[in-house]
Amino acid sequence: MNGHNSRQMRVLHVSPEFAPFSKVGGLADVVGSLPPALRSQGVDCRVYTPAWKGVLDYVRDKGYPLTRLSRKAEMVFRWNILRGTVWKSCSEGVPVYFLDLPSLFGTETIYPRNLTPDTVLPFLFLSLSALDLPEASRWRPDIFHCHDWGTAPLSAALAWHHHYRYQSERYRTVFTIHNLAHQGLLPLDSLREWGLADDAGRIDSMEFFSYGNLLKGALLASSAITTVSPTYAREIQTRGGGEGLGGVLSALGPKVTGILNGLDVNYWNPAADPLLPARYSREDMAGKALCRKELFSRAGWEEDNHPLFVSVGRMAEQKGFSLLLPALEEISQKNWRIFFLGTGEPEYEKGLEEAARRWPGSVHSVIGYDEPLAHLAYAGGDFFLMPSRFEPCGLSQLIALRYGTVPVVRSTGGLADTVRPFPEEGGNGITFSVYTPEALLSAMDEAAGLFTEQKAEYTELQKKGMGQDFSWDASAPLYKELYVSILRKGN
Repeated sequence: MNGHNSRQMRVLHVSPEFAPFSKVGGLADVVGSLPPALRSQGVDCRVYTPAWKGVLDYVRDKGYPLTRLSRKAEMVFRWNILRGTVWKSCSEGVPVYFLDLPSLFGTETIYPRNLTPDTVLPFLFLSLSALDLPEASRWRPDIFHCHDWGTAPLSAALAWHHHYRYQSERYRTVFTIHNLAHQGLLPLDSLREWGLADDAGRIDSMEFFSYGNLLKGALLASSAITTVSPTYAREIQTRGGGEGLGGVLSALGPKVTGILNGLDVNYWNPAADPLLPARYSREDMAGKALCRKELFSRAGWEEDNHPLFVSVGRMAEQKGFSLLLPALEEISQKNWRIFFLGTGEPEYEKGLEEAARRWPGSVHSVIGYDEPLAHLAYAGGDFFLMPSRFEPCGLSQLIALRYGTVPVVRSTGGLADTVRPFPEEGGNGITFSVYTPEALLSAMDEAAGLFTEQKAEYTELQKKGMGQDFSWDASAPLYKELYVSILRKGN
């Protein structure tokens, strides 16, 4: 294994977001919880991430240690040298390096609305400067573990960059796809500005329908590819699920592995959650009824023993909102309650606000990010709605299961791996397959019938979900095995 038996394996996770310091979605949660789990497995894991606006203030306010490395992070770009400060801290026992350059990272909005050769610069700097971090930190990883398209230039640089390609034998790379729909498309000629050789722009390299595709480059160049559930790993190797890269991924199939995301079960724990008005456990569910009562009060509803469905997260077509909006009128006629919390695509935000005005007795929508309210929704709901068009893994259904809120999901990707249909053996939720409003309403009908007419079965279903183990204990060893295998065989 190239001499790695004699010491701890070293892995640097490179990510544009990292909970609790910066977060847009589930990627931040994974990078916040996977490295600590790997360290408990004996892997020396560290994290490299940008110091977006407010991040260093947060670090100082929370009392985390913070020291500045003596050497700057550098990147040559358009005949100029970019220099950033690298700060070292520690979170959950994991050493963290924050890359600080206000001209690039001085915004709280991590991902640009439109990707251009200029707006991609923060991600390019993060990726390429990570390759110089070993010199600055005097700690050299064996493996760079890159997360999603924003870190794709790192793997690509080891394959095609005029300078960094000569380091390719020194490192192995793992690239994790958190969502294949986001690929990082740029004008092909912009790759030259980064120092990539002309062969990077070929069809068997980063070229993609006359564009440069960052994610495609990472897939081809990385030692191993992972994605965040076994079913999604299979789906993305097909024409229908591959977002234009199904053929590439199918050809790379032997190096594609699906590993189910874990959940931070210390943070998401209804028995110890400080953000809930009442705590509860599988053995004593009384507090959950109080959380439901509080959620009804927030929405201005009177209790009438009808089921309460909740939805927390991104309001986007991917999450099934093209099914939910057309179904809301019939939902209101059935006197079910549905509580929405999140932000997303403007058409869905506006559609939900309009629905809440038309049917205030059934639909309540809160547009925005509110962590305490999210915890209350997970705890106070009877059912969690997640009718996704596709779903790489999903953490929301895992949180819902842990909080005794029965998931109602479309069986795709990670949802198919984690939610089994009731009343089959091992069933822990309500599922449907066809992507139509009618199929969604049928599943909700099944859920409502269970809630109102089969209380004992419903309670059993709640407790079954709460008793399942979705921690990193199962998944972290699989990552460690993967690391060991690529170090043994090399690129």
